[in-house]
Amino acid sequence: PAARCYNPTDLGRETAHTFGAHCLGYLLYALLGWLVGVLVNVLADDLPERRRPGPPRCPQCGHAHRVMHYSAVARMLLSRGRCPACGAPERRRPLAVEVGMVLLFGFLWGRYNHLTAELVAMSLFLSTFVVILVTDIEHRLILHVVTIPAILLALLASVFTITPVCSLIGAAAGFGIFYAIYLLGALTFGPGAMGFGDVTLSTFIGAAVGFPMILVALLIGILAGGLVSVGMLLTRQRRLKSHLPYGPFLLIGATITLLWGEQVIAWYLR
Repeated sequence: PAARCYNPTDLGRETAHTFGAHCLGYLLYALLGWLVGVLVNVLADDLPERRRPGPPRCPQCGHAHRVMHYSAVARMLLSRGRCPACGAPERRRPLAVEVGMVLLFGFLWGRYNHLTAELVAMSLFLSTFVVILVTDIEHRLILHVVTIPAILLALLASVFTITPVCSLIGAAAGFGIFYAIYLLGALTFGPGAMGFGDVTLSTFIGAAVGFPMILVALLIGILAGGLVSVGMLLTRQRRLKSHLPYGPFLLIGATITLLWGEQVIAWYLR
């Protein structure tokens, strides 16, 4: 067939249109990340207190913020980072979460470039990770009300991401491995050495990444936790039986595996 001739002007317009559409998608998805960040902060504040999620509140006076002040970014701009009722300064975490979620969702859009079921699933998984991370750091709680629905979500989403069988085996492996660690910790250091929330978190991670990727995620998490623990022991910042939240290290392993698991395996096998 005859070669098609392109007008350079038409090519420039097509390129500009594609670039503009990509930038608009990037902006809209980053904006969605900001809204998800507001929701993450609400869940991280209310769920550990056994409260039904509602409007954001000032931690000092309990004042329920108005709609315009739901966002920590909005409160920073409109109230100079202080509670409009009592004047207490804004906490750093809500602002960090919202900004972080904007960057995270922008990164995910840049990774996939268009809306797909896998992008939505990845966004839900990582958003849940952030909720768990905040509650574990601030309250030393990994809540079943978060992890159990997340396990079911990951199993359902596996239709679009990995495969249901792979997800189910990964969940079973994650549960079995960390349940054994949970029992070993109780025998070695006594009851309470590790919370059962770590077991359900490992199950969620297994359902999200599947098998055999769950082995990579747990290995990275265990190594990260072990290195930090040894470092803190050597610097005498903790004792042998001191509690160290393990959830953040599991989440580090899970995030690396979700985003770059195949590259990690390829690097290891070189």
